[in-house]
Amino acid sequence: IKTSLADCFGSLITVNKKLKYFSLAILVVQNASLILSIRYVRTLPGDRFFATSAVVMAEVLKVLTCLVIILFQKRGNVRDFIILLYDSIVIQYLDTLKLAVPSLIYTLQNNLQYVAISNLPAATFQVTYQLKILTTALFSVLMLRKSLSRVQWVSLVLLFAGVAIVQVEQEGKQKETSVASTSQNYAKGLVAVVVSCLSSGFAGVYFEKILKGSSASVWMRNVQLGIFGTALGLLGLWWNDGAAVTEKGFLFGFTPMVWGVIFNQAFGGLLVAVVVKYADNILKGFATSFSIIVSTVTSVYLFGFHVDLLFTLGAGLVIGAVYMYSLPKAVVHSSSSSSASTVSASAHNRNDFLPKSVLVK
Repeated sequence: IKTSLADCFGSLITVNKKLKYFSLAILVVQNASLILSIRYVRTLPGDRFFATSAVVMAEVLKVLTCLVIILFQKRGNVRDFIILLYDSIVIQYLDTLKLAVPSLIYTLQNNLQYVAISNLPAATFQVTYQLKILTTALFSVLMLRKSLSRVQWVSLVLLFAGVAIVQVEQEGKQKETSVASTSQNYAKGLVAVVVSCLSSGFAGVYFEKILKGSSASVWMRNVQLGIFGTALGLLGLWWNDGAAVTEKGFLFGFTPMVWGVIFNQAFGGLLVAVVVKYADNILKGFATSFSIIVSTVTSVYLFGFHVDLLFTLGAGLVIGAVYMYSLPKAVVHSSSSSSASTVSASAHNRNDFLPKSVLVK
């Protein structure tokens, strides 16, 4: 019996390790491929699709996917499915309206990502976009009264320093380049990614606060977010590209590659939300760091991106800071009972600064 139990335990550990490595691969591929693919389709010659229509389409696909998941959870019972939707969205309308704020910010953020990636090298965007960790942490401290360890504070300083070095390097490169692409504006892209990081931090913490005070599932919350996101996305489309969309059509410029980007944006976050339960915070931090390396190396071959000493130093600081920030807090052992509660709190806090919304948006 002891032998069989040991074998079962050993097989479980093996399966868990395989799932962790699989989770790592999924996280790296999703993080790197989305940014690289958006950069690729936005820099191709020819007709350029409307970013606003791509954002709307991604929201529609995300809502439909979450609805299918909820229906599956109800074991295909359409009646219970409709009752749940009516109760969660219509009857509890005040609860639904709370998501209008993060949905507005997420819609803005998704549009700004297209603007930023269209005007910044993929590797530069990937490094700079890690400022969302800084903004999320600061909003968590201010809005949720959370505490940061000394290591996390140091990692945030290193993160800011790394991003600053990369921006100085890129700014110098812009000045040295005499012939620049007229279709790309580095300053515009930088402002877009900074505002996107700020919006990501605030909306993520706000969404986490709502989730903690509600019994609704993450999938139902994403349906509610998607409803507002689709409506607000359509409003933004009408405001920004209304005349052009009326003339050329909603799906103008939608090539198979563009559809791939939209599917990645819509389903990638949901896939990560499912996979991430097998990955601890350290693994997620490592995945983010590794995806920066993948994006940089791919950018060299795909876009002719030039990596110099300053960029390497800045990116290295960011990679190290991301990994340091993901390390669990030190556990203080005072007694056996308090130690157990501290370990439990530590395990809960590992994901405190990675709001659930980050995993699905």
